[in-house]
Amino acid sequence: MKKINSAIDRFCYQHPGFGIPNLMLWVVIGNVIIYVMDMLSKGTFSDMLSFVPAYIFQGQIWRLVTFVLVPSYGSNIVFFAISAYFYYFIGTRLERQWGTARFNFFYCSGILLAIIVGLLGAVTGGGMMETATMQYNNLSLFFAFASLFPDMMVLLFFVIPVKVKWLAYLDGALLLYSVVSLLVRGAYINALLPVLAVLNYLIFFGDSLIEALRGRGQRMQHRYSRQTIQFKRAAKEAQQKTGYLHKCCVCGRNDVDYPNLEFRYCSKCAGYRCYCIDHINNHVHVVEE
Repeated sequence: MKKINSAIDRFCYQHPGFGIPNLMLWVVIGNVIIYVMDMLSKGTFSDMLSFVPAYIFQGQIWRLVTFVLVPSYGSNIVFFAISAYFYYFIGTRLERQWGTARFNFFYCSGILLAIIVGLLGAVTGGGMMETATMQYNNLSLFFAFASLFPDMMVLLFFVIPVKVKWLAYLDGALLLYSVVSLLVRGAYINALLPVLAVLNYLIFFGDSLIEALRGRGQRMQHRYSRQTIQFKRAAKEAQQKTGYLHKCCVCGRNDVDYPNLEFRYCSKCAGYRCYCIDHINNHVHVVEE
């Protein structure tokens, strides 16, 4: 995936004009127009524009593109309005962060994967239970946003403040449930839709996730290492006996009498020897005999 991501970066750098500026704005505008027309025609417009392989093979090739504009946020008008605004927000934020070329590449690659799965299901008859939609592609869009802005606070139901990363974990659990339920029902090809949406996300963020997991593993290893545990135990015992936590081995100043003074521990000295900021780089190292 690292090579694929590098190739994508190189392409976007060489072709900065690739893609449609404000792509998510146009997608949301199309969603709103079709949603309103469906309300007036009892779903006729969605039926005409959605991804239906049988009709595509009969020559209605516009469905390969127009299904992107068919709303996949539900029929409730309040939920639709909230979802449409939310995906517009995260889409435009990602485009500002990545640039138009990279955002279009990410979004369009998800569309292409959905088309491939939809046509594959029609050709093989592999238990396809529904047509391709943008539901999972939008979910991968949210995963990308959560990876870049994990600590951003949003109001769940306009009331409960929650970080974006926790919503991403919840959506990940729901995504896993969708895959399992589709497999249980025999919709094997359809189960590829969420899987490939996640794959599209991993192509762009797999390297970052691996580095984050490695960094977390190293932090956990350091936190529970024998040296760290011994250091914390020694520091706690010293504080209980003396009343202070840090004391310079050279000048004798401690963190209680000098609360604004910085203290450091020397990695070259034997034992846990503490020095103030004035002596951490100006002392004789203690070596065990």
